[in-house]
Amino acid sequence: MKTEKLLNVKNVVLMAMFGAIGAVLMLFEFPLPFIAPPFYGLDLSEIPVLVGTFAMGPLAGVVTEVVKILIKLVLKPTSTGFVGEFANICIGWALVLPAGFLYKFKKTKKGAILGMAVGTCSMAAVGAVMNALVMLPFYSNFMPLEDILAAGAAINPAIGNVWTFVLLAVAPFNLIKGALVSVITALVYKRISVIIHGSSR
Repeated sequence: MKTEKLLNVKNVVLMAMFGAIGAVLMLFEFPLPFIAPPFYGLDLSEIPVLVGTFAMGPLAGVVTEVVKILIKLVLKPTSTGFVGEFANICIGWALVLPAGFLYKFKKTKKGAILGMAVGTCSMAAVGAVMNALVMLPFYSNFMPLEDILAAGAAINPAIGNVWTFVLLAVAPFNLIKGALVSVITALVYKRISVIIHGSSR
């Protein structure tokens, strides 16, 4: 029953629309050179996914995240053998699932803020682990790991190995990304919700 409700025509259209917007936003990224090396680009593609999650529930957020990546692959083929896309899905889920579940059980402004705060911390933690265990070993095939760590150490001299890199560069990067995504989502969600539901939620 819940799956049938999720897959009604309106929700399918919304998930496709939010996924498409997210895919386009993935194409525009900018570095945070004071936190992480410039090959880490920040994009705002989680905003429409998070809006969809709040509007339709956490499962819709999971689906929208996958739709976003699939459309992005059509717009711009993978350059990482799908490793980057897989990591993006996992990190995106780490944000929208906690946010979606907490908001589902407490549909108030405080519930949304708490959900986004927990989701941001979750995204930073999952992002650090994914980078340490998946992304950095993969990218070391193209750029020596020593050079990657050196790029991090040039920003923060305390970086000396993979784990200090992900804790001092990647995690703060994702905390900033999550905070920025959350603030923008908080600013736009009520207006979009009125359009979707006919009244604010």
